[in-house]
Amino acid sequence: MFFERGKSSGYMTNWAARLFARAIDLKLKPLGLSSAYMPVIFALAKGERLSQRALTLAAAIEQPTMAATLARMLRDGLVVKQPDPKDGRAVLYALSERGAQLTAEVRGAGHSVNDAAFAGLSEAEQAQFMATLGKVVHNLEQLVARSR
Repeated sequence: MFFERGKSSGYMTNWAARLFARAIDLKLKPLGLSSAYMPVIFALAKGERLSQRALTLAAAIEQPTMAATLARMLRDGLVVKQPDPKDGRAVLYALSERGAQLTAEVRGAGHSVNDAAFAGLSEAEQAQFMATLGKVVHNLEQLVARSR
């Protein structure tokens, strides 16, 4: 028996995620941005200042990946570091003026790609897809949490 990727929920979900990232990267590249920046931009978009750990949890990525992402975002002038007033050893991150100005365009790129991905699906099909995907994500989060 051979592997049929079109019948594997894991493969198809991963493939869709990679295509979403690729499509969003195409929209963001002219702005000098990457889809990897999106979780950080959205977490900081309300003017909050967050620690690297809080951003790691918000983005659901590993600490080394977040450190590298923040280093690139600092280099690109999208975030600024500020000392944590509650802990002199800690640092908080906030969007720079440039990062804040680009938030609407980043959000627009995401909406544009989502709209393209859902083309031809009714509102009911879209809602059902999102509800089902939410359940799958929840189940996988529980599995990972039990494995720790």
